[in-house]
Amino acid sequence: MTKGKLVTTPSRMLKLILPLAAGTKDQADAAASGAPLALLIHPQQPLSYLERLIQSELPVLHDDSGKERAPAVDFLAEDSGANEDRRGARAAADEPENPDTMIVDGEPVKTGVIRNGKRSARRPRSGPNEDSKKAADDSEDGGFVRWSSSTEIGDFIRDAARGGEFAVAIEAAPRNVHVAVPSFLDRTFYLRMRLRKKVAAIARLADIKQACDAVAERGAKRVALAGGGALVLWWALVFELTFRSELGWNVMEPVTYLVGLSTLIVGYAWFLVHNRQVSYRSAMNFTISRRQSQLYAQRGFDPKKWEDLIDEGNKLRREIKAIAEEYDVEWDEKEDEKSEKVMEVLKKEAKKKEKKSKEDGEDEEED
Repeated sequence: MTKGKLVTTPSRMLKLILPLAAGTKDQADAAASGAPLALLIHPQQPLSYLERLIQSELPVLHDDSGKERAPAVDFLAEDSGANEDRRGARAAADEPENPDTMIVDGEPVKTGVIRNGKRSARRPRSGPNEDSKKAADDSEDGGFVRWSSSTEIGDFIRDAARGGEFAVAIEAAPRNVHVAVPSFLDRTFYLRMRLRKKVAAIARLADIKQACDAVAERGAKRVALAGGGALVLWWALVFELTFRSELGWNVMEPVTYLVGLSTLIVGYAWFLVHNRQVSYRSAMNFTISRRQSQLYAQRGFDPKKWEDLIDEGNKLRREIKAIAEEYDVEWDEKEDEKSEKVMEVLKKEAKKKEKKSKEDGEDEEED
């Protein structure tokens, strides 16, 4: 094994596998010491932590005075700016200069490139093997830059992912140890697998929740219509007793006043019990929530479990999107979530939670 690799783990940590035999001066002694070294690292740890881990596995060096010391370990990554300049130079070199064309069957056809008075065919682009060799050569020619040991491992890997690999330079070693950086799909493999499991659980509960919510909303609307009908009947009763009966306004005025005062007292009692402002919307939401709770209990739906699944699903989506931004790729949610209904549920619940937190913040500011 001459090249290391960086792989992901289910615990969201990274496992770095280094073939130290390829980077030590005495490869025979290093190879006899055992298999390649595996290190568990966290993206938020600094490179100095990884440096000390590697130094603890390397043989010590002796300076001029005979004192023992650990070999220096540097981390190199391909310079993204230099990489873009080289790509631009290669692309410019591949573009034709003064292309020679001729008309064939009424269409212009390029027959070659004229350079220095001689006809030459267009040079083919370099293949992946040539690019990898060139990247390896660039590490010795200054194409790689050394990163500070105080840099977080996650930031270092994010920049190294553009070149596909980074190098570990060990003091007194004949050559650097190149480590392959995982691709976006490899880096997010466990995250996407966990998201798929969460999506499957959400999909099963979403059908139950939607059915219960629909029944609760229909019931609340019927209660609201019944309340509206009661108000209309009360208005008709007051009208009849005031203008078409012997009671008249002298009797009905104190009755209506007491009814209005009773409404105020009931509204204040509502506020004390439920800590909610008295309004038609709050009464509607209260009716819906009570009916939902009853239906959830009947059909075995756990609202706490539902909220946890939604929170975990949105958290995984945010993590995957953050990694996609680091790798500068576009993540297709449909490939992993497999359900547009669940996608809409996750987005809807996230917006609802954000709106609720915003309203709570406004209420606190008013207080």
